[in-house]
Amino acid sequence: MIPKEILQKVRRIEITTSRKVTDVFAGQYQSVFKGVGMEFDEVREYMPGDEIRSIDWNVTARMGHPYIKKFVEERELTIMLLLDVSMSCRFGTTDQVKSELAAELCSVIAFSAIQNNDKVGMLTFTDGIEKYIPPRKGIRHVLRVVREALYNEPAGTGTDINNVLEHLNRAATRQTITFVISDFFSPDFKKTLSITNKRHDVIAVTIIDPAEVVLPKAGIVRLHDAETGQPCLVDTSNPALSKRYEEHSRKMFDQRHRMFRSVNVDNIDIMTDQSYVEPLIRFFRMREKRLARG
Repeated sequence: MIPKEILQKVRRIEITTSRKVTDVFAGQYQSVFKGVGMEFDEVREYMPGDEIRSIDWNVTARMGHPYIKKFVEERELTIMLLLDVSMSCRFGTTDQVKSELAAELCSVIAFSAIQNNDKVGMLTFTDGIEKYIPPRKGIRHVLRVVREALYNEPAGTGTDINNVLEHLNRAATRQTITFVISDFFSPDFKKTLSITNKRHDVIAVTIIDPAEVVLPKAGIVRLHDAETGQPCLVDTSNPALSKRYEEHSRKMFDQRHRMFRSVNVDNIDIMTDQSYVEPLIRFFRMREKRLARG
């Protein structure tokens, strides 16, 4: 039985994200994500300027004058959401924890997809596969995706990107547009990501809490690793410690960005204390410019 407060959150996300999709992202999604091929549409009479290669010689012979085959882009796509539900994604120092923001992002992507008649599926994961929702269409299906994103009781605690990418490669027989929504606190997954991106169009969406960038000043505090449970005492008011923390964070994020670039995977950084609208719009515009350049 899903708690009442979760159903209320689903309703709020449905209203918020469907409006944003209509008002902000209308046309952006469709202009960026193209079909994977061409499909036959109709036969029509040849007109000056048409490609001679498009002439349908069988129909032309029957009708006594030239006809051509018309093709249109095969528009229908399959969108896969690979959602990290590990314990580190339940961390938050702002109005929302990382998992809540991740669920809202899933909703935005899913509503954009169904507006364009695309299928949406989801894999939730920790250090194991938690749940697989096969790709389907329709508003009821999208609401199920949002519910699963918000309300999950994972068996695992850690994060294994390699495992979920390998599972996707086995489960998806056709090419997909795959959004991996995670904080990416996972053992090295570069090789598997590179293989997956050759089969699918992979976009990495990194969810970041500001406390993962700058150590908040809160005196001496006891911290626990969300995924291992290991405790430690930290003096957050120590300037030298704060500097090392920020340098380590910056180095880790830079290494991750370089890794994504090295395997041609687009990355969107989303902060929990900022709107996700601008980063998504920048991503759409960047992809659109790249498509225009061919």
